[in-house]
Amino acid sequence: MRPERFHRIRSVLDRRQPDLTVLMERVNKEHNLSAIARNCDAVGVLDLHAVVPDRGLRLHRDTSGGTAKWIDLHRHDSIAGALESLKHRGFQVVAAHLDDNAVDFRKVDYTVPTAVLVGAELFGVSDTAAEAADVTAVIPMVGMVRSLNVSVATSLFLFEALRQRQAKGMYDQPRIPQERYREILFRWAYPEHARRYREAGLDAPTLGPEGELPDDLYRG
Repeated sequence: MRPERFHRIRSVLDRRQPDLTVLMERVNKEHNLSAIARNCDAVGVLDLHAVVPDRGLRLHRDTSGGTAKWIDLHRHDSIAGALESLKHRGFQVVAAHLDDNAVDFRKVDYTVPTAVLVGAELFGVSDTAAEAADVTAVIPMVGMVRSLNVSVATSLFLFEALRQRQAKGMYDQPRIPQERYREILFRWAYPEHARRYREAGLDAPTLGPEGELPDDLYRG
């Protein structure tokens, strides 16, 4: 591991936002799912949540730009279970959904723990999920078409969150709990070593200031 590479990894991890996420409700087109993951990486999202569509869930390497290894993808069997889990952890759920109560997406406060909920390309967010959301929000449009591609819409929500959070200084210092930070840093820097540690049930070691491995590294 070159020190320059290690510092780049650490710099990216320092800006990850553990309390900003996206929940995809059965987004079933591989290229859209992968584009959303790429958007998440671009704004510092740490975790991505998905209710698995019938055909399964797989990131497309070309569309995702290789972001699969930089985003932790969490799979859920049902939208109810996913929403319950996120709300239990204190997230507000902002559904990209048009209804009578929907607000301009730029009027939402994204500096609090937030999950942006988006739906499948054809059907959008389900009525059940929209009713369970804390806020429904829309992107103002003036053309004949009334909706955007799901990955494009998600990017607009996320970059508004980025703007608000930058203004509040939320990217200025690491915000991930220390133990998880150490585990992710080890996994990103040394994926094969990290795999051996996971399989052995061992905690991630502390790396040196230039990314040096410890002298007592477990090698399986």
